[in-house]
Amino acid sequence: MSRLIYWGRMNYRCHELFIAATDAGLCAITLPNESWDNFADWAKNTARTQALLEEPSRVESYALQLQEYFAGRRQTFTLPLDLFGTAFQKSVWEELQRIPYGCTVSYSDVAERIGRPKAVRAVAGAIAANPIPFVIPCHRVIGKDGRLVGYAGGLELKAELLQMECGIQV
Repeated sequence: MSRLIYWGRMNYRCHELFIAATDAGLCAITLPNESWDNFADWAKNTARTQALLEEPSRVESYALQLQEYFAGRRQTFTLPLDLFGTAFQKSVWEELQRIPYGCTVSYSDVAERIGRPKAVRAVAGAIAANPIPFVIPCHRVIGKDGRLVGYAGGLELKAELLQMECGIQV
């Protein structure tokens, strides 16, 4: 059975983000460089729904918390999530949510924390599949040597977010 996914839009700088939720909670946020087609493909192939309904009022509270975060007025999110992914992906995403605002960890740190120290590449893959960037802070994961690596939104956006959160100049 396919769940309904409600969606709306919000602006981040000069970009349009799509925000999606089910009755259970927030399930997706697109990155600034993602298109509607990418979002629709995610809904069909990962969330396994054909039912995308544009209902901005259903995602308004999520958009508000994102706007507060982007404005530097929110450090934690208090909203229910409805995650679509494998058990392994979900374990990685749950660990990412434990990274405090203003802190960074390495991919190998995340692998260690979930009890899979040799699964660094799999962890990187799960992080790349994160459907709720910003809220699940994959931008806080950096290379073991402290360099910025691997961010679907682009390293420039990752650097902006880290600069906003912790003053890291990269």
